[in-house]
Amino acid sequence: MIAGLLHTVPALAPTFDALVADAVPGASREHVVDAWMLETAIAEGVTPAVRERVVGHLRHLADSGADAVLVTCSSIGEAAEEAAAALRIPVIRVDAAMAAESVRLAAHANSSGVFRPDTPSEGEKTQELSAGGIAVLATNTATLGPTTRLIEREAAARGVAVDVTATVVEGAAAARAAGDQATHDRLIADEVRRLADSGTASVLVLAQASMAPAAESAGVDLPVLTSPAGGVAGLREALTPSDPGTPDASANRPAPPGSGGTSAAAGPADGTPADGTRA
Repeated sequence: MIAGLLHTVPALAPTFDALVADAVPGASREHVVDAWMLETAIAEGVTPAVRERVVGHLRHLADSGADAVLVTCSSIGEAAEEAAAALRIPVIRVDAAMAAESVRLAAHANSSGVFRPDTPSEGEKTQELSAGGIAVLATNTATLGPTTRLIEREAAARGVAVDVTATVVEGAAAARAAGDQATHDRLIADEVRRLADSGTASVLVLAQASMAPAAESAGVDLPVLTSPAGGVAGLREALTPSDPGTPDASANRPAPPGSGGTSAAAGPADGTPADGTRA
C-alpha cells in the first residue's frame, strides 16, 4: 500500500509521516509539499492557479501509485474535493472527520437537553434539531471559509440547525512564522479559554492541523477538536478494508507499464518528504 499526502506546510510533513506510519503499519508514504499554495490562498484566496496546482499534485500522487491521498491543508480542502472527482483513488480532507464530529457533538448538546441518536428515524428526518453552537478557530482567514462551509454542509445533511461562528486568532500566524511556537500555541489556548468561558459554543474546532498542539494546553471542559487524528483515521480506512477477506486498496491499482506486476513503493525508504513544489 502507498499512502499519498499533500501538504502546504512543510513542517507538518514529518508529523503526518509519523502518524500514518503508526496508523497503517507497512504502508509506504509519498509526500508532496507545496507551500506556495497556502501562501497564495492567504494572500489572494484559492485562485484558479491554486486549483490547478492541487489537480496536478493529486494526479502526480495517483500516477505514482498512491492508493489514497490525505490532503493535510484545510484551506485547499474544497479544491481537493473538486479535483478528486476526476481520480480513481480516494482523496481525504484532513478536516472532514473533525467537521462531522463537531456536528455530532453539537447535536447532542442541543438547547433542550434532549439526546438525539446519530441516525434519526424517518419521523425525525423532516425536523431540524436546534443544536449547540460550534466555534471555528484559525490562524489565517483562508482556512475559516472552507472549514466553516464543510461544517454547515455536514449539519444540513444531518438536519441540524447549528450556529457556526468563525474567529481568527490574532498574532498566532505571525508568531509561528517568526519561529515562536510557544507564543503561537499560547495565543490559541487563550482564545480557546475565552470562547469556552463565554458560553457561546458547545464545541470548539481548531481548523488547521498546525493548531493541534495548542489544544492540549487549553484545559477547558468543552470538546476541542483538531484535525490530524481524524484525517489519518480516514486515510487508514481508505487504505484498509473493514472486511478482512476483502483485498486492500492496492489490489485495485493497475500496475505501471513494464513493471510486470503491482507498482513498487514510491518515495524514500526513510519517509523523508519529497519536495513537490512546481515552478
